[in-house]
Amino acid sequence: MKVGFIGLGNMAAAMIGGMLGKGLVKPEEIAGSSKTESTAQKMEVKFGITAVTDNVQVARQADILFLAVKPAFFPEVIEEIRETVRPDALVVSIAAGRDLDYLKKAFGRPELKIIRCMPNTPALVMEGCTGVCAGEEVPQEDVDRVLALLRAFGTASVVPERLMDVVVGVSGSSPAYVFMFIEAMADAAVAGGMPRKQAYEFAAQSVMGSARLMLETGKHPGELKDMVCSPGGTTIQAVKVLEEKGMRAAVMDAVEACINKSRNM
Repeated sequence: MKVGFIGLGNMAAAMIGGMLGKGLVKPEEIAGSSKTESTAQKMEVKFGITAVTDNVQVARQADILFLAVKPAFFPEVIEEIRETVRPDALVVSIAAGRDLDYLKKAFGRPELKIIRCMPNTPALVMEGCTGVCAGEEVPQEDVDRVLALLRAFGTASVVPERLMDVVVGVSGSSPAYVFMFIEAMADAAVAGGMPRKQAYEFAAQSVMGSARLMLETGKHPGELKDMVCSPGGTTIQAVKVLEEKGMRAAVMDAVEACINKSRNM
């Protein structure tokens, strides 16, 4: 199996690292293209893959071809490779705001099997979360092949395409919201006298541990929140302030704005 990447940015690097780390593919089975020779050389040295600056070369040989460029570059990239993608290849887009209908029309090749997915940046540390949807022409066995590759760097789940913009809001973009929360907690700790480096470590570890606690126990987040809130204690006072400041509404509004932006790109 030959896996190709058009685009060799951070997300592609995370995906390649995960696939190689899990032994799902070998370095000689991966080829990628980038706009610059320096990036191509860097990826060759780091992963031992074939890396070039020619998109057509990669598209021509790939059994599974990941489109890992920003949405704005899709028209020119697809126009460049549309005739050279193999008829039996799987084309996998990782871009927000480019639905299956857009991709089918852009390629103009009804026989192509197209899958759309939305990973997020925690993939860089093998803790990604990816939503996946496939066109009706894609057999389940091919969907399973792509899921296996995506699960090399985190979790991956199939969702209806109508929910892909929601995936963008709740996982694709949400690391930014979490980083803002960590930064705000750390700033408060610094104001309280804690050294900044230590404040970041305390805040980040607490967020990571809390998420793992919820996932591993299966408990509702509200139940876990209540476990921390002792009667008349410190935590319930902090929760009261967050409620007064409208934390829940602000987060919901932010995610909604993100979803709407994705829908209208």
